Amino acid sequence: MLTRLADERATGAFLRAQGILYLAEGRIVHAESPSAPGLEVLLTVGGALPAQGWQEALTRAGARHEVGRDLVGSGRVSAGELELCHLGALFDAAFFVLGPASGPTHFRYGVTHWFGQVHPVPVAAVEREARRRRALLDSVWPCADVDTAPVVPRTPASDQTVTGRQRALLRLADGVRTPTAIAWALGRPTFHTLVEIRRMAAAGLVEPPRARVPAAARTVPGPLDCDEPNIALLRRLRDALEESL
Repeated sequence: MLTRLADERATGAFLRAQGILYLAEGRIVHAESPSAPGLEVLLTVGGALPAQGWQEALTRAGARHEVGRDLVGSGRVSAGELELCHLGALFDAAFFVLGPASGPTHFRYGVTHWFGQVHPVPVAAVEREARRRRALLDSVWPCADVDTAPVVPRTPASDQTVTGRQRALLRLADGVRTPTAIAWALGRPTFHTLVEIRRMAAAGLVEPPRARVPAAARTVPGPLDCDEPNIALLRRLRDALEESL
Protein backbone atom coordinates (compact mmCIF):
# COMPACT_ATOMS: atom_id res chain seq x y z
CA MET A 1 0.00 0.00 0.00
CA LEU A 2 2.76 2.44 0.90
CA THR A 3 4.53 1.93 -2.43
CA ARG A 4 1.26 2.45 -4.30
CA LEU A 5 0.58 5.64 -2.36
CA ALA A 6 4.04 6.90 -3.26
CA ASP A 7 3.38 6.17 -6.94
CA GLU A 8 0.07 8.02 -6.69
CA ARG A 9 1.81 11.02 -5.09
CA ALA A 10 -0.82 10.78 -2.37
CA THR A 11 -1.16 13.13 0.58
CA GLY A 12 -2.52 11.87 3.89
CA ALA A 13 -1.89 9.69 6.95
CA PHE A 14 -0.73 6.06 6.72
CA LEU A 15 -1.86 4.36 9.94
CA ARG A 16 -0.61 1.10 11.42
CA ALA A 17 -0.65 -0.45 14.87
CA GLN A 18 2.73 1.06 15.79
CA GLY A 19 2.18 4.61 14.56
CA ILE A 20 1.55 6.94 11.65
CA LEU A 21 3.44 8.09 8.57
CA TYR A 22 2.37 11.41 7.04
CA LEU A 23 2.74 11.71 3.28
CA ALA A 24 2.75 14.80 1.07
CA GLU A 25 2.68 14.20 -2.67
CA GLY A 26 3.93 10.66 -2.18
CA ARG A 27 6.83 11.50 0.14
CA ILE A 28 7.06 10.99 3.89
CA VAL A 29 7.16 14.29 5.74
CA HIS A 30 6.55 13.22 9.32
CA ALA A 31 6.31 10.04 11.41
CA GLU A 32 4.99 9.30 14.88
CA SER A 33 5.10 6.18 17.05
CA PRO A 34 4.46 5.53 20.73
CA SER A 35 7.74 3.60 20.69
CA ALA A 36 9.80 6.63 19.63
CA PRO A 37 10.24 10.03 21.31
CA GLY A 38 8.69 12.78 19.23
CA LEU A 39 10.52 15.74 17.81
CA GLU A 40 9.50 17.89 20.77
CA VAL A 41 11.17 15.41 23.16
CA LEU A 42 14.37 15.27 21.13
CA LEU A 43 14.52 19.07 21.03
CA THR A 44 13.49 19.92 24.59
CA VAL A 45 14.85 17.04 26.67
CA GLY A 46 17.93 16.95 24.48
CA GLY A 47 18.57 20.58 25.43
CA ALA A 48 18.33 22.28 22.04
CA LEU A 49 15.10 24.11 22.89
CA PRO A 50 13.42 25.19 26.14
CA ALA A 51 10.05 23.54 26.69
CA GLN A 52 8.43 26.98 26.85
CA GLY A 53 9.82 27.82 23.40
CA TRP A 54 8.28 24.70 21.93
CA GLN A 55 4.90 25.44 23.48
CA GLU A 56 4.95 29.01 22.23
CA ALA A 57 5.68 27.90 18.67
CA LEU A 58 2.94 25.29 18.89
CA THR A 59 0.42 27.88 20.10
CA ARG A 60 1.36 30.44 17.47
CA ALA A 61 1.71 28.21 14.42
CA GLY A 62 0.09 24.84 15.13
CA ALA A 63 -3.23 25.75 13.55
CA ARG A 64 -1.39 26.91 10.39
CA HIS A 65 0.69 23.70 10.25
CA GLU A 66 3.86 25.81 10.38
CA VAL A 67 5.45 24.99 13.75
CA GLY A 68 8.77 24.10 12.14
CA ARG A 69 8.86 27.32 10.17
CA ASP A 70 8.02 29.31 13.30
CA LEU A 71 10.85 27.70 15.29
CA VAL A 72 13.38 28.67 12.64
CA GLY A 73 11.88 32.11 11.96
CA SER A 74 11.93 33.03 15.63
CA GLY A 75 15.58 32.02 15.88
CA ARG A 76 14.97 29.36 18.53
CA VAL A 77 16.67 26.69 16.39
CA SER A 78 18.67 26.89 13.19
CA ALA A 79 17.32 25.43 9.95
CA GLY A 80 20.09 22.82 9.86
CA GLU A 81 19.57 21.79 13.48
CA LEU A 82 15.84 21.41 12.95
CA GLU A 83 16.31 19.37 9.78
CA LEU A 84 18.75 16.95 11.42
CA CYS A 85 16.54 16.51 14.47
CA HIS A 86 13.41 16.12 12.35
CA LEU A 87 15.01 13.46 10.15
CA GLY A 88 16.20 11.64 13.26
CA ALA A 89 12.67 11.59 14.68
CA LEU A 90 11.18 10.60 11.32
CA PHE A 91 13.45 7.61 10.72
CA ASP A 92 13.18 6.56 14.37
CA ALA A 93 9.37 6.46 14.35
CA ALA A 94 9.20 4.97 10.84
CA PHE A 95 11.36 2.04 11.99
CA PHE A 96 8.57 0.98 14.34
CA VAL A 97 5.67 1.85 12.04
CA LEU A 98 7.14 -0.35 9.30
CA GLY A 99 8.12 -3.18 11.63
CA PRO A 100 6.33 -6.53 11.91
CA ALA A 101 2.87 -5.84 13.25
CA SER A 102 -0.58 -7.34 13.29
CA GLY A 103 -3.79 -5.48 12.67
CA PRO A 104 -5.18 -3.42 9.82
CA THR A 105 -3.45 -0.71 7.83
CA HIS A 106 -5.40 2.39 6.81
CA PHE A 107 -4.78 5.54 4.80
CA ARG A 108 -6.67 8.77 5.31
CA TYR A 109 -6.40 11.01 2.29
CA GLY A 110 -5.85 14.72 2.75
CA VAL A 111 -4.63 14.62 6.36
CA THR A 112 -1.66 16.90 7.09
CA HIS A 113 0.50 17.21 10.20
CA TRP A 114 0.48 20.33 12.34
CA PHE A 115 4.28 20.60 12.35
CA GLY A 116 4.55 21.32 8.65
CA GLN A 117 7.10 20.08 6.14
CA VAL A 118 10.83 20.19 6.79
CA HIS A 119 12.55 17.69 4.52
CA PRO A 120 10.32 15.22 2.60
CA VAL A 121 11.88 11.75 2.25
CA PRO A 122 11.09 9.22 -0.52
CA VAL A 123 9.15 6.18 0.67
CA ALA A 124 11.78 3.82 -0.80
CA ALA A 125 14.52 5.50 1.25
CA VAL A 126 12.54 5.17 4.48
CA GLU A 127 11.75 1.51 3.82
CA ARG A 128 15.39 0.79 2.94
CA GLU A 129 16.61 2.45 6.14
CA ALA A 130 14.10 0.49 8.24
CA ARG A 131 15.43 -2.78 6.80
CA ARG A 132 19.03 -1.69 7.36
CA ARG A 133 18.32 -0.83 10.98
CA ARG A 134 16.63 -4.15 11.66
CA ALA A 135 19.58 -6.03 10.18
CA LEU A 136 21.98 -3.91 12.24
CA LEU A 137 20.20 -4.75 15.48
CA ASP A 138 20.36 -8.47 14.72
CA SER A 139 24.06 -8.23 13.89
CA VAL A 140 24.82 -6.54 17.20
CA TRP A 141 22.92 -9.02 19.37
CA PRO A 142 20.32 -11.44 17.98
CA CYS A 143 18.11 -11.58 21.08
CA ALA A 144 15.25 -9.12 20.78
CA ASP A 145 13.99 -9.70 24.34
CA VAL A 146 16.11 -6.78 25.57
CA ASP A 147 14.26 -4.43 23.18
CA THR A 148 10.96 -4.48 25.05
CA ALA A 149 11.66 -5.80 28.56
CA PRO A 150 12.79 -3.64 31.48
CA VAL A 151 16.55 -4.13 31.61
CA VAL A 152 18.72 -4.52 34.72
CA PRO A 153 22.44 -3.81 34.96
CA ARG A 154 25.08 -6.44 35.59
CA THR A 155 28.39 -5.81 37.30
CA PRO A 156 31.13 -5.10 34.72
CA ALA A 157 34.20 -7.28 34.68
CA SER A 158 37.30 -5.80 36.31
CA ASP A 159 38.94 -5.17 32.94
CA GLN A 160 35.77 -4.02 31.17
CA THR A 161 35.47 -0.46 29.84
CA VAL A 162 32.12 1.33 30.14
CA THR A 163 31.64 4.42 27.96
CA GLY A 164 29.96 7.62 29.07
CA ARG A 165 26.94 6.90 26.87
CA GLN A 166 26.64 3.44 28.40
CA ARG A 167 26.88 4.84 31.94
CA ALA A 168 23.98 7.19 31.18
CA LEU A 169 21.88 4.22 30.09
CA LEU A 170 22.95 2.07 33.04
CA ARG A 171 21.84 4.74 35.50
CA LEU A 172 18.29 4.33 34.18
CA ALA A 173 18.37 0.53 33.77
CA ASP A 174 16.51 -0.15 36.99
CA GLY A 175 14.47 -3.20 36.08
CA VAL A 176 11.39 -1.01 35.59
CA ARG A 177 12.22 1.14 32.55
CA THR A 178 12.22 -0.44 29.11
CA PRO A 179 14.70 0.78 26.47
CA THR A 180 11.89 2.91 25.04
CA ALA A 181 11.29 4.55 28.43
CA ILE A 182 15.04 5.14 28.78
CA ALA A 183 15.12 6.81 25.35
CA TRP A 184 12.27 9.15 26.33
CA ALA A 185 13.98 10.02 29.61
CA LEU A 186 17.25 10.87 27.86
CA GLY A 187 15.66 12.64 24.88
CA ARG A 188 17.37 10.30 22.41
CA PRO A 189 16.00 8.26 19.48
CA THR A 190 14.80 4.84 20.56
CA PHE A 191 16.65 3.00 17.80
CA HIS A 192 20.02 4.40 18.92
CA THR A 193 19.15 3.36 22.46
CA LEU A 194 18.26 -0.15 21.30
CA VAL A 195 21.59 -0.49 19.50
CA GLU A 196 23.48 0.52 22.65
CA ILE A 197 21.35 -1.73 24.85
CA ARG A 198 22.02 -4.70 22.57
CA ARG A 199 25.74 -3.91 22.59
CA MET A 200 25.66 -3.86 26.37
CA ALA A 201 23.71 -7.12 26.41
CA ALA A 202 26.37 -8.69 24.19
CA ALA A 203 29.02 -7.39 26.57
CA GLY A 204 27.18 -8.74 29.59
CA LEU A 205 26.42 -5.30 31.04
CA VAL A 206 22.60 -5.59 31.03
CA GLU A 207 20.00 -8.30 30.87
CA PRO A 208 16.20 -8.55 31.00
CA PRO A 209 14.84 -9.35 34.46
CA ARG A 210 14.26 -13.02 35.08
CA ALA A 211 10.62 -13.98 35.39
CA ARG A 212 9.72 -15.46 38.74
CA VAL A 213 8.36 -18.98 38.40
CA PRO A 214 5.54 -19.82 40.85
CA ALA A 215 6.39 -22.59 43.31
CA ALA A 216 3.58 -24.78 41.97
CA ALA A 217 4.94 -24.51 38.47
CA ARG A 218 8.43 -25.49 39.63
CA THR A 219 7.10 -28.81 40.95
CA VAL A 220 5.51 -29.82 37.64
CA PRO A 221 7.75 -32.32 35.80
CA GLY A 222 8.29 -32.22 32.06
CA PRO A 223 10.10 -30.13 29.45
CA LEU A 224 9.77 -26.36 29.46
CA ASP A 225 8.86 -24.48 26.29
CA CYS A 226 11.57 -21.82 26.41
CA ASP A 227 13.14 -19.75 23.67
CA GLU A 228 15.87 -18.30 25.90
CA PRO A 229 19.20 -18.37 24.04
CA ASN A 230 22.41 -19.87 25.29
CA ILE A 231 24.00 -16.59 26.38
CA ALA A 232 27.43 -18.06 27.04
CA LEU A 233 27.52 -19.64 23.58
CA LEU A 234 26.48 -16.39 21.92
CA ARG A 235 29.22 -14.49 23.73
CA ARG A 236 31.84 -17.06 22.67
CA LEU A 237 30.70 -16.77 19.07
CA ARG A 238 30.88 -12.98 19.28
CA ASP A 239 34.40 -13.09 20.70
CA ALA A 240 35.52 -15.50 18.00
CA LEU A 241 34.10 -13.26 15.27
CA GLU A 242 35.79 -10.20 16.72
CA GLU A 243 39.14 -11.99 16.83
CA SER A 244 38.80 -12.99 13.19
CA LEU A 245 38.23 -9.40 11.98
